[in-house]
Amino acid sequence: MSHDLHESLRDNVRILGDSLGRTIADDLGQTFVDKIETIRAHAKRGRQGDSLQQRELIEYLRDLPEQDLLPVTRAFNQFLNLANIAEQHYRARFRRVEDYKPGSQPVLGELLERAQQAGNSPRKLVETLANMRVELVLTAHPTEVIRRTLIQKYDAIDECLTAIESSDDYPERGTRAQGRLEELISQAWHTDEIRHERPTPVDEAKWGFAVIENSLWQAVPDFHRDLDNLLLDTAGERLPLDAAPIRYASWMGGDRDGNPNVTARVTREVLLLGRWMAADLYLRDLEQLKTELSMWKANSALKAEAGDVAEPYREIIKRLLAKMEATREWAKAELEGRLYNGGPIIETRDQLYAPLLACYRSLCDVGLDTIANGALLDTLRRVAVFGVTLTKLDLRQEASRHAQVIEELTSTLGLGHYREWDEAQRQVFLLAELASRRPLIPRRWECSAESREVLDTFRVIAKEQNEALGTYIISMAAEPSDVLTVALLMKEVGGQVTLPIAPLFETLNDLDHAGDVVDQLLAIPGYRALIDDRQEVMIGYSDSAKDAGQLAAAWAQYRAQESLVNVCNRHGVDLTLFHGRGGTVGRGGGPAHAAILSQPPGSVNGSLRVTEQGEMIRFKFGQPDIALRSMEIYACAVLEATLLPPRTPEPHWREEMDQLAKVAHGAYVGVVREDPDFVPYFRAVTPEGALGRLPLGSRPTKRRQDGGVETLRAIPWIFAWTQIRLMLPAWLGSGEAFSRRLEQPGGRDVLQEMRNEWPFFGTYLDMLEMLLAKADVAISAYYEHRLVDEPALKALGKQLRQRFATLEEAVLDILQQEKLLENTPLIRQAIDVRNPYIDPLHGLQAELLQRNRDADGAISADLSRALMVTMAGIAAGLRNTG
Repeated sequence: MSHDLHESLRDNVRILGDSLGRTIADDLGQTFVDKIETIRAHAKRGRQGDSLQQRELIEYLRDLPEQDLLPVTRAFNQFLNLANIAEQHYRARFRRVEDYKPGSQPVLGELLERAQQAGNSPRKLVETLANMRVELVLTAHPTEVIRRTLIQKYDAIDECLTAIESSDDYPERGTRAQGRLEELISQAWHTDEIRHERPTPVDEAKWGFAVIENSLWQAVPDFHRDLDNLLLDTAGERLPLDAAPIRYASWMGGDRDGNPNVTARVTREVLLLGRWMAADLYLRDLEQLKTELSMWKANSALKAEAGDVAEPYREIIKRLLAKMEATREWAKAELEGRLYNGGPIIETRDQLYAPLLACYRSLCDVGLDTIANGALLDTLRRVAVFGVTLTKLDLRQEASRHAQVIEELTSTLGLGHYREWDEAQRQVFLLAELASRRPLIPRRWECSAESREVLDTFRVIAKEQNEALGTYIISMAAEPSDVLTVALLMKEVGGQVTLPIAPLFETLNDLDHAGDVVDQLLAIPGYRALIDDRQEVMIGYSDSAKDAGQLAAAWAQYRAQESLVNVCNRHGVDLTLFHGRGGTVGRGGGPAHAAILSQPPGSVNGSLRVTEQGEMIRFKFGQPDIALRSMEIYACAVLEATLLPPRTPEPHWREEMDQLAKVAHGAYVGVVREDPDFVPYFRAVTPEGALGRLPLGSRPTKRRQDGGVETLRAIPWIFAWTQIRLMLPAWLGSGEAFSRRLEQPGGRDVLQEMRNEWPFFGTYLDMLEMLLAKADVAISAYYEHRLVDEPALKALGKQLRQRFATLEEAVLDILQQEKLLENTPLIRQAIDVRNPYIDPLHGLQAELLQRNRDADGAISADLSRALMVTMAGIAAGLRNTG
């Protein structure tokens, strides 16, 4: 493939850009459009190394009249969003979802052939796929800066591009599509891109359900149909009807860790919304089936079920329709707080699945397989994946909140102070209460509001069907008692529902001790009886990287997984690892296929859970074609990691990583935790202080509203550094580790050996290379020039940029390259194309931040909005920002 961006992508960028130019000219006049073009030209020539043009760009931006600042930021933000649409359209059309690296795209058919050549029988392939359990967990982390109303317009613009491309034989269709495109771009330009209010957790959940309705509802049966066809060709049989290799769960409305806005009432509302939306979607399917299944031939079982009717399939579907309409009405009544007095409703997956399966089997039995494997099979596949709730809702809460409930209980009952007990005492108490048949919690217990909220959450669990809920995750878990506490509360308040309980290990220390904690848990007979020999453990990427630096955290995550695999194998327990990844490298982000294959051997083994958050949900699952490809990538990676696992790392590689991580950790901590100038520098040079005003998500930007950087959530911490293009959390410390090793005898040889032969290390370097290419120390230096006065802070900034240069030199040395992304030119080009549109936003953001500080935060509403638009635009231009 040519190193230039594909012709169709270039054409679409031009079409969208020209249309935006006409829209802006109609609104603000051609003179204003000329200003935009002047700014872009300065930025483009500045990027070509013309320092005079760089200075002229900054001077031009600083001289803009105040009334121009908002429309200028909006113009560049809008263009970057349109460029993203064009690129996403290109990726969907050419099946390039993850990256532009030649040969990096996994194809399921080729993988099935390779697996057979490695000695796996056709039956083994079908069984592995049938038993695969990949759960993609949609989370609402606050990085999705684009409003839902704009996302809908952008999806419609994508449809126009498809219509234009396919109109060669029907030019009038192309003309109509072009007209609609102009209309949509005008709508987008005249729509406020910044929310005026922070979304609620319910808003976030509605957004997640909209992704299912608009994309996944179609993509899921398409994925299974493609898989069926592949297996028929490869193994001579279909995937079992109830198999669902890829499933969906959600944290939206269930993740209460540090988010006071997620309450038991919110969780209940979101569960009901899921039931309502599922009923509404299934009603559309059932109406279609009622229309299509007009056949009279049926087997005896279906005739007996339908009764003496001419069209037995329609009779069964009509009954389901009545129950589904009742289900939707019940959910609506519950949401509105009124009494439901209608007919029977559908409460479980099987109540919907079983009648549809009876229709399917009947059609097959009477020789109507073609009809059975049409729309009816699609609906069966949807039921297998989505159930009657659309997603399984996970719940997450901090370990300290559960401990507080037990502390209040033991104090009330005169048993002592739970928080003062050591771990052994806590375990004795908790295990005795788990085994006891009498209730522990008094019926009219007066506890604190915080504890009441925790107990109310478990009461919500008690009212639900087990299949509506996913996993109960304990953040900041550190001891076995943290897990036993949740098990006890679930027993006391959660009724008959027992959810998997997953400790989340997220600091360096907790990761290092994860294996020991789970080993202790599994050695407790009383605990083993609760879990049915299945244990889920969540690995935290965001907070571990913020705590220890990216390199040390990545190695700690790898070692923790190895330890957990060994512990669970020794105890004979099935382990599912839940990866809490984000969109950025600093939060474990990156191409899914490479990330999964870089995990320790045996850690995937047919099952995997992984978070998909914020803007990454839209990029991976926002449109049916891209969602289809994303599911194929996950299925490919998990199948390959299960049947063709990566090699075990050599002992000397492990020793190398131990040393690299030690040096990197020391360097990271030396700056972030020990340099007294670091926090003031971070606050001065980044838009962190203004970030809290950007209404991104329902969660506060800090866990506590007092305190320093340590209280800042990992997402805004990374978002702030990304805005100034320093990307510091993802690389700080790595330069010292690599450069020191390269200076030692044999250092280059062993690092290159690890890069070429160890997927974990190779993937880490690939992600680091991409991140270095997106970073730009000249831009961060400009923020510093504009916003930082103190000589000591300026000296720290200079030192950080020197560290960055050291790392870039070391990475190029290991990769044996002259420049970054030498072997992935299309990624390089995608970055280069966006830079002339992002650079003006950086210049404007620094200017607006300074004006905001000069005015002590009291700048005009238009300038405040312009500042927020710069954040949104930079985020759009850099894509994976949080």
